[in-house]
Amino acid sequence: MTTDHATRATGPISTAERPAPAPSSEAGPGTSGTARPRRLTLAVSCFGTLLVLMNYTAPMSTLSDTAADLGAGLSGQTWMLSSVMLGIAALLLITGGLGDAHGQRRAFFCGSLLLAAGTVVCATATDTGVFVGARIVQGVGSAAIMTASLGIIGYAFPSGAQRVRATGMWGAMVGGGITLGPAISAALAMVSDWRLGYWAFAVGAVLLAVAVRTLVDEYRGNRPERTDWAGAVLLGVAVTALLAALVQGRSDWLAPEVLVLFAVAVVLAVAFVVVELRTAAPMVDLRLFRDPDFNAATLGSLFTGLSILGVLSYLPTVMQRSMGMTALAGGAMLGIWAGTSFVVSLLARRLTDRVLGWHRLVIGMALSIVGDVAILGIAPDAAWARFVPGLVASGIGSGLLNAGLARMAVESVPAHRAGMGAGANNTARYVGAAIGVALTVVASTSVTPSGDPAVDAGAGMDRALLVCAGLSALGALCIALTRIGKRTPAGS
Repeated sequence: MTTDHATRATGPISTAERPAPAPSSEAGPGTSGTARPRRLTLAVSCFGTLLVLMNYTAPMSTLSDTAADLGAGLSGQTWMLSSVMLGIAALLLITGGLGDAHGQRRAFFCGSLLLAAGTVVCATATDTGVFVGARIVQGVGSAAIMTASLGIIGYAFPSGAQRVRATGMWGAMVGGGITLGPAISAALAMVSDWRLGYWAFAVGAVLLAVAVRTLVDEYRGNRPERTDWAGAVLLGVAVTALLAALVQGRSDWLAPEVLVLFAVAVVLAVAFVVVELRTAAPMVDLRLFRDPDFNAATLGSLFTGLSILGVLSYLPTVMQRSMGMTALAGGAMLGIWAGTSFVVSLLARRLTDRVLGWHRLVIGMALSIVGDVAILGIAPDAAWARFVPGLVASGIGSGLLNAGLARMAVESVPAHRAGMGAGANNTARYVGAAIGVALTVVASTSVTPSGDPAVDAGAGMDRALLVCAGLSALGALCIALTRIGKRTPAGS
């Protein structure tokens, strides 16, 4: 889809108004006399996404210390990494619809408060269950922040070069947050312990709430809608059951409880589709899947989570265990990938008129495969410098994907569905990431023990990297198949 849908975007409304149909689309965004400068809107939206990704990656460099303090085993550690993604994935589509119907700023503000509350509980947790539960709350808040921030950008920047620049900057924050999160968390852990990082992120969430309340105008779709809570519950429980099956299946894939969990996941996923087809106000309008651009964006997000975010979430922990790296050094290695992604996302808009949107996604997946293969060989005697080229290649691929997916998410849906487009895109990404973490842990711990845990950790990560390279190849193929029979104009 091209940006002709953007002409239906609604404009900013007075912060004193109660939820009601938004102003006429003829005015367009940014034309109200009370509208704040769009650069402030963009800055706050980008900061929200940056903070969400910093919080999401916080345990990656301190997982060993956190697990030791809370008494978490391998399954507990998997849930520590996956739980925030579970919260994000389960509520992303709901928060997108709520933002469209009742106001994107309102959803953004409430998400900031939830993120702050969940982060405080993480900082004070005394056992694994409380920590995991708090991470799920963080995920719910993060879902509202991510959909509302990208939805607001879709409304405030309805078309043209400004939208390309805005969505490129938003996508760059994904890489920026992943760069900063582990480094800040590890550095603060050196000052005190792993809890200090969560206190810092809680303060950031409070500041975000204040900024949203004072610097951002309200945007919403053309009419209020009912909320599809049934769809949210079905999707959330289905993903939870699938994750539980993957975590428990490491010991015995044919165990009755594992088979039951897989069956529950499948049944609930089918029920979710049935509910979405029948409800008057679905979380995601399944008719959107008639559009190849929407399909390409959704598949790109799903496989980005499965094949990239999942394995790289676990990489710092493996480098610490296999190569004896400190938490800060492990975070810095992840920062090479994420920092490259950040820079490439910012520069990706220069490709707008030269490379088609779906081509950028396929190229991004291909570079991720190159990166996975180049990172193979983690071992106790390996030099950290040999992994830099692979991390850079993977970072370039991630940067192209982040920028391209953010733009396609809002351009492949009608403007009054910007929140739904953002929600569907990010739901696919974080469902994929949650499953990807579980697959990575399963693959990396299924090697035959050699008697040396450091060697086993590296060998296991090699297996996980090969699995993820295969998933990236499958993702590129699926994206390409969406283009069969469709002609796409240059720059779309």
